[in-house]
Amino acid sequence: MVLPVISPSFVFSLGEGWTPLVLTRRLGTHYGLRMLRVKDESRNPTLSFKDRGLCVAISKHAELGSTAFAIPSAGNAAVSTSTYSAVGGIPAYIFMPEDTPRPFFEDCQMYGAITTSNPGSISDSAAAMREKGGKWTDLSTTKEPYRIEGKKTLAFEIAEQMGWSLPDAIVCPTGGGTALIGIWKGLDELEAVGLIGRQRPRMYAAQSGGCAPVVRAFETGADTIEPWLNGETKAFGLRVPSPFAGRLIMHALYRSSGGAVAVAEHEIASTMSLIAKLEGLDVCPEAAVGFAGLSNLIESGQVDYDEEVVVLNTGSGVKYRQA
Repeated sequence: MVLPVISPSFVFSLGEGWTPLVLTRRLGTHYGLRMLRVKDESRNPTLSFKDRGLCVAISKHAELGSTAFAIPSAGNAAVSTSTYSAVGGIPAYIFMPEDTPRPFFEDCQMYGAITTSNPGSISDSAAAMREKGGKWTDLSTTKEPYRIEGKKTLAFEIAEQMGWSLPDAIVCPTGGGTALIGIWKGLDELEAVGLIGRQRPRMYAAQSGGCAPVVRAFETGADTIEPWLNGETKAFGLRVPSPFAGRLIMHALYRSSGGAVAVAEHEIASTMSLIAKLEGLDVCPEAAVGFAGLSNLIESGQVDYDEEVVVLNTGSGVKYRQA
């Protein structure tokens, strides 16, 4: 058993996971890569990769006796929490920055969650949640163990979909870092059961230059991440000024001989358009940061043209367009 839920009656699944690993036809050529694949997480039930972690977390905490959930979110995690809480018949309390696109609030309310908007970033929403208090289980990124357990399935699927081999590099749009940490954990577990060897892909964290605490920490060789003051980016899921699991993020980057890359804010919209036109893929602003980051990594010589690369499309851009 590789996931923590024991009783089938507490598996609150909507068919998340096993998303396609798309081999690009034109985008890789555009970037000058021999082999570029996209793990398209927009195919999950609520259109983002948040479903992996929150399905597992909500299921397991319900099995352990939780009777309510709360989360600070920049959008996608809020919708996912609301959805899986509805599946389990458990109340959900959502705290989001007030500038989060309205469709995220509307979706949460549709699933019966109680939403609160707050000035500032996701960190300010987390502070507002703590101040309000409540008899709920806090599902904040990496402040409980089970969201990472769900995210590690990304590693399982990438390896299986590549015939139990691994890419040379994986580019992760990074806010709180759950996907990056989860993939790294999943790879260790695959090695432990003998499905892969000791080889690891280089892990790269991609962030907007408007809020890039991980990039700054990597460039200074730090093991911890200092808070980024007044972070601003339209990739709302990456506007995380102070990732809670900073040491785990940096550990994965250093151990994999990977790195961190920042992207100019003005590149986000044009990259979303480029990917849609070249590959027919609908990517969110956070994923656009990942692709623009890959372009920067290639230009700087950190990724070579003949390497195999996977980029995470962490979700759909539809709610951003609706806004």
